[in-house]
Amino acid sequence: MRILRLLIVLITMALVSASAQAADAPAPEKVQALLQILSDPEVQQWIAQQRLAPNSNTPTANSSEDGVLAGQIDGIRAHLASIQAAAPMVPGALAEVAQRVHGEMDAEGMSSMFLLVAAFAALGFGMERLFWLVSGGVRKWIMASPMDKPVDRLRTMFVRFGFGASWVMAFALGTVGAFLAFDWPPALREVLLRLLVAVVMVRLSLVLGRLLFAPGGERFRMLPIDTTEAWFWHRRLVLNLAWFALIYAVVETLIAQGASEGVWRVVAYAMSLVQLAFVMEMVWRRPGVRNEHYKTVGWLLTVAFVVLLLLRIVGAFGVFWFAALSLGVYGIMRLISAIALHLERAPGAAADAVVVPSIQAAAVVRAIRLVLIMVAALVLARNMGIDLAQLMAGGTVPVRIVRSLFNLIIIGLFADLVWFVFKAMIERRMAEVQGMDANDSLAGQASRLRTVLPILRNVSFVTLASIAVLMGLSALGVDIAPMVAGAGVVGIAVGFGAQTLVKDIVSGVFFLFDDAFRVGEYIQSGNYKGTVESFSLRSVRLRHHRGPVYTVPFGELGAVQNMSRDWVIDKLSIGITYDSDLEKARKLIKKIGQDLAADEEMGPNIIEPLKMQGVEQFGDFAIQIRMKMMTRPGEQFVIRRKAYAAIKIAFDANGIKFAFPTVQVAGGTDNATAAAAQNMLAAAKQPAPV
Repeated sequence: MRILRLLIVLITMALVSASAQAADAPAPEKVQALLQILSDPEVQQWIAQQRLAPNSNTPTANSSEDGVLAGQIDGIRAHLASIQAAAPMVPGALAEVAQRVHGEMDAEGMSSMFLLVAAFAALGFGMERLFWLVSGGVRKWIMASPMDKPVDRLRTMFVRFGFGASWVMAFALGTVGAFLAFDWPPALREVLLRLLVAVVMVRLSLVLGRLLFAPGGERFRMLPIDTTEAWFWHRRLVLNLAWFALIYAVVETLIAQGASEGVWRVVAYAMSLVQLAFVMEMVWRRPGVRNEHYKTVGWLLTVAFVVLLLLRIVGAFGVFWFAALSLGVYGIMRLISAIALHLERAPGAAADAVVVPSIQAAAVVRAIRLVLIMVAALVLARNMGIDLAQLMAGGTVPVRIVRSLFNLIIIGLFADLVWFVFKAMIERRMAEVQGMDANDSLAGQASRLRTVLPILRNVSFVTLASIAVLMGLSALGVDIAPMVAGAGVVGIAVGFGAQTLVKDIVSGVFFLFDDAFRVGEYIQSGNYKGTVESFSLRSVRLRHHRGPVYTVPFGELGAVQNMSRDWVIDKLSIGITYDSDLEKARKLIKKIGQDLAADEEMGPNIIEPLKMQGVEQFGDFAIQIRMKMMTRPGEQFVIRRKAYAAIKIAFDANGIKFAFPTVQVAGGTDNATAAAAQNMLAAAKQPAPV
């Protein structure tokens, strides 16, 4: 940054010193006449042609590329020579224009001129005030308009911009219109008209800044920035556009007053140095997180703008326009993308919140980018002197190459537009099904869409890319018919040689058509079981409940057992003692099932509540009773644990005992029970009768 400032100071001092020397010691009349002749564009063009003309003493075996490069270098040298020759003439030209304007003002009367200008300004502000009073209803509608939906926000913001632009147009009609109604002296007319146009441009920059940044109201802001950042960018935008308007006014005035091309170019370059200083201040003082990316972006922008100015000064206008238009299109597209995402974001949401662009937003953004690139190409062709009609109809090899590249770019841009619109449709639909409640009646369809849409997106990308490549090759003049035929033959050969791969792909297609499983479902096939995580064209990824991941080709799946589809019936069994009240147990279990169904956490996952089916069997030590419930897949385990805990508490509170096997051991000869047990053991040891 210090080096840049030093360079600007040195260039400015050199211009000032040259101007001062020219002003203090005027050149002789013959020298001035020679410099004016050299600065004439026709003379400079003739000198450049003479330099490019072949010399009898030099060899003529140079390639065309060397000739073009030499011509470019000679053109840059001629441009720099004209700038150097015109630099001493700048003070005299400026003084001549100022003297002419001052003389016309003296002839018309200085006071009357100022009074007329003041009257025009007052008339402009009066028209502006009248428009403000008449448009009260529009202002109220803008302030009360809804801003919940992106369409409403966009409509309100553009109505607000149209209101501001109409306000400026009212000022312009009052000033410029009244100014043109009078007969002014030629020089004074040109100066005042350009200044009035510059003032109108500045007022329009204020309207544009309010549209983009809205520093006075966050509700109308089109970018995700806070109020401090909004004021910063609004002021810098107005400052830079105001200085650009001043450059335009000064340069157009010099051209209208007959100043040579070299003179007005020197003035434009000197004022562009000030513009560069404004831009550098904006780049290095921009608000944001100060990290390594902040400095990297700052240095990249600094180098880019300095190189642009140097290209313009040295006269490399072709490279300058290409670089300037590329940087401008990139910056405008970044701005439009940020605006589109901010408009899609819900009011009050965080600036870093993830936003899925709508189909309309994706289509509009990509269409704007296509239009911007085409307009930039037309501007570049116009400034480089390229005849588009000749380019489209020419038959030479360079013209055909350029035409083919142009067609290739158009095909790529249209393919990009179609792909991003289609991608936005898929991602928008995926976002909708991701946010769908599991209890929704369309949850099954949403699960299937989550499975199919990623595969559809990948297949669509490959298909569209293949078509775009074939069309691009055709645009380059390549005959694609043999390629298509050869691809068919190769496809057949590959199909025979890779039967396993073909089997996997075809099996996967039929699994998807049959809707055998979806992403997030738990399946089992042979020795493989787990939750479906994702698909590819030939395999499925299964996550086992203990962690391992299986990648199973579709051809090896065979019969699939889906454990996550629709519903499951879970059966529970418990044992109670023979003296238990079965009717009371049935009522308690029914009450527990009703309580679980009414629970906020468990209830949505219960399809049929827990109930007792009856006595399953009489055991050696317990009566086995059976219960069942219907739940959503995968939720039965949690509900079962909750039900067991509730049954334990309810049975204990109501005197129903759980049965379990017991062994009773007693000692002593007087114990009848022990004696009976010993007798039974002795009898069991005796051999059975034959």
